[in-house]
Amino acid sequence: MGRVLEVTEAQFEALVADALDGIPPELVEVMDNVVILVEDDAPDDSPGLLGLYEGTPLTERGDYGGVLPDTIRLFRGPILSVCETYDDVVEEVLITVVHEIAHHFGIDDDRLHELGWA
Repeated sequence: MGRVLEVTEAQFEALVADALDGIPPELVEVMDNVVILVEDDAPDDSPGLLGLYEGTPLTERGDYGGVLPDTIRLFRGPILSVCETYDDVVEEVLITVVHEIAHHFGIDDDRLHELGWA
């Protein structure tokens, strides 16, 4: 694809907020110590990455305390680069948000593929 869609940072962040608003409240209530960030670019070693979860999944937390929040990073440039329309961006943001939150809950990529969220 030659041209990247024009979606401002504010518009993109609003799409992320909309995606988060669509997460069932019972799941949001059990999310713990996690922050969601939007960045323009993916890490240099993974330029095509759309999102990244960094932290300790809820399923692996034992004696857990006094640690920095887990981080979910969404990469605006790579997401826009795989989308042809604004509706594609809305869908890809939702998929990426759900995918990374699932990692926070301890769901791995294989299971996400099975569920259609990869």
